Amino acid sequence: MPLLVSSGVIVAIIVVGVIVLGLVALAMRRRSEQHDQRRTAAAAHRDQAAAINRSAEQSKLAAEEQSARAERERLAAEEQAERAERERAAAEYHETQARDIDPDAT
Repeated sequence: MPLLVSSGVIVAIIVVGVIVLGLVALAMRRRSEQHDQRRTAAAAHRDQAAAINRSAEQSKLAAEEQSARAERERLAAEEQAERAERERAAAEYHETQARDIDPDAT
C-alpha cells in the first residue's frame, strides 16, 4: 500500500526542520557567546592575579631588603658597643695606672 503524503505536509515538515535547525544554530551561537564572555572574564582574573603577584613579590623584596638593612645596622651597633666597652676598659685601665703611679693619690 503506497503512502500518499500531500504536498502541504511535506512543506510543513520542511518548515519545521528549518525552524529546528535555526533554533539549534541560535542555541550554539549563544553558547559560543557565553564561552567568549567566560574566556574574557577568566583573562581579566588572570591579569588581576598577575598584577597582585607582582605587587606581592615587590613587597616581599622590599621586606627582605629592609630586614637585611636592619641586620647590618644591628651588627654595626653591636660592633660599636663592643668598641665602646673596649674603650671604657682601656680608660679604666689607664685610670688605675694613673692612681698607681700618682704620688699624690691616697
